Amino acid sequence: MDSAPSTELTSSDLDTLSRQLGRPVRDVVEIGARCVCGNPLVATTAPRLSNGIPFPTTYYLTHPVITAAVSRLEASGLMAEMTERLEQDPVLAAQYAQAHEHYLSVRNAIGERSGTGPVPEIDGVSAGGMPTRVKCLHVLVGHSLAAGPGVNPLGDEALDGIAQWWTRDRCYCAGAWDTAGSAPDRELSRHTRTQGLTPEELEIKRANRRSAADAATETTATTEEP
Repeated sequence: MDSAPSTELTSSDLDTLSRQLGRPVRDVVEIGARCVCGNPLVATTAPRLSNGIPFPTTYYLTHPVITAAVSRLEASGLMAEMTERLEQDPVLAAQYAQAHEHYLSVRNAIGERSGTGPVPEIDGVSAGGMPTRVKCLHVLVGHSLAAGPGVNPLGDEALDGIAQWWTRDRCYCAGAWDTAGSAPDRELSRHTRTQGLTPEELEIKRANRRSAADAATETTATTEEP
């Protein structure tokens, strides 16, 4: 039986993520899902960015082929249709609410692993419109890819909906992003910034982030790009 793909973030992953997005990535701490070839599909992001801003979008879809396919679904009006179904189908609504709780639980665990700890500004706030609406299919698909089938029902549906453009069992990486030349700078990644630091130095960095968050004039949750 094949083992599950590693979530460990490598320098090669950072290079690929930057190329996929066409810009430096920041505060990525793990890889939520991988292509069958091993390339990242989903970036797992710390719940508080290094600038102190809360970041509720734990799973960020990065693969250009999937993001384009999901954008087609969004343009079709599927999100409004799904939201209407949530209002009419109590079983689906309950499953979606459970997906919301799963997202929160996973994000808290990632916060502990990444050293950010609790982020009270986004306590109870997940992403993508959960638990009662659908506002971003990219978020739901990222969640389904990272968590696996059966966790987020609408993310699973969206994955089924893009099957004509992308499926889990094939590699679509060839030509999907520029592999020539230098990748965008990776220095904004939490992975590269904290490697080699002592526990005391890490604690100082965490304290500085907490202080920055306390002093920030804007404390509302953001879904900006990682």
